[in-house]
Amino acid sequence: MRYLTIVRHAKATAAAPGARDDERPLSGRGRRQCEELRAWATDAAGLAPYGPVTALVSSAQRTRETFRRAFEGTPFVSAVVYSDLIYNGRRDVTAEDVLIDLAGVDPVTTSLLVVAHNPTVHELVASLAATPASLVLDRGFPVGAAVVLALRDDQPVGLARYPVVAEFVPDGRL
Repeated sequence: MRYLTIVRHAKATAAAPGARDDERPLSGRGRRQCEELRAWATDAAGLAPYGPVTALVSSAQRTRETFRRAFEGTPFVSAVVYSDLIYNGRRDVTAEDVLIDLAGVDPVTTSLLVVAHNPTVHELVASLAATPASLVLDRGFPVGAAVVLALRDDQPVGLARYPVVAEFVPDGRL
């Protein structure tokens, strides 16, 4: 069995006057959310059993920082690829766009991790989950949250329905 973990970046600061959206760093709350994500990623009763993963991370600063603070250097991650194609700030990115980018990095031998933006992560989970994930239904995919889907281990990830096997919301909200 392989898994796809879908993470919305942690809470970012508002854009400073004249700054580009993709340059927004994490806020103090976002950094705390990453600490919670990292603890979950390394917990044998948490996310750890769903790795190791090949990660696809949006190139925006807040997603790169979320990945670095929450996942980089842990046994959960075996490889990472940064992508301009899944950053929402320049164009609307669809779930299909993420799947196309994932197909290019999916070795079909490891699990996968996506760290990206709303509304794309919400659409991705809604498109792929066999049954709706409660955090998506109830809260619209909060910042720093994650959903894990079980994939077939002999096929690339694609537009299909997969069971939800785990959910995580930081800030003690799940």
